Order: sequence, then C-alpha cells, then structure tokens
Amino acid sequence: MTNQNKNKSQNKNQNKNSYKFFSNSECEYYPCHNYGGEGNDFNCLFCYCPLYFLADDCGGKFTFVGGGGVKDCSGCVVPHLPQGYDFVIGRLRSKLV
Repeated sequence: MTNQNKNKSQNKNQNKNSYKFFSNSECEYYPCHNYGGEGNDFNCLFCYCPLYFLADDCGGKFTFVGGGGVKDCSGCVVPHLPQGYDFVIGRLRSKLV
C-alpha cells in the first residue's frame, strides 16, 4: 500500500465511532453548527465544549454577548472537526498541567 493510500485509509477510519469520534446524525440538533465538512465527519463527542471555561483562551471561534460575560460559540466547529478530540485534549493538557 502506498503512503498516499495508507493516509486515505487512516483518514477514512478516523471518522468511525470510537473514543475520539462519535457522530449522532439522528440527534434533533444535528448538525448543531453550520459546518462545511463532508458526510459523517461531524464529531458529536463534545456536544458541550469542555474548553468553554477557558474563556477567551479556548482556541476556538466565539464572541462574547450580553455585556461580555457569556460566550456564543455557535460560530465555532473546532471540537466538531474529525481531529477535534486531539485539539481539545491537547488544549486541556496545556492549561491544566
């Protein structure tokens, strides 16, 4: 198997339900964000983003509303990308360690 075919195979397998990825296309809110991805590569694992508490240092796309105290993350898809698990875990490790 060539490296190119091996990478394609790994990317395809990455989108299967696992500890890093879960897609729930039957959820009434699916997809909960405008997302330009393909098919079943919307990751529902972090339905509620664990980076929310990091305020403006979460690494995602957000705005503050209501006088600046509440984050509106509706424009962010970072935790929902196929590689979202690695980003979220890496970010948590860097902040909590």
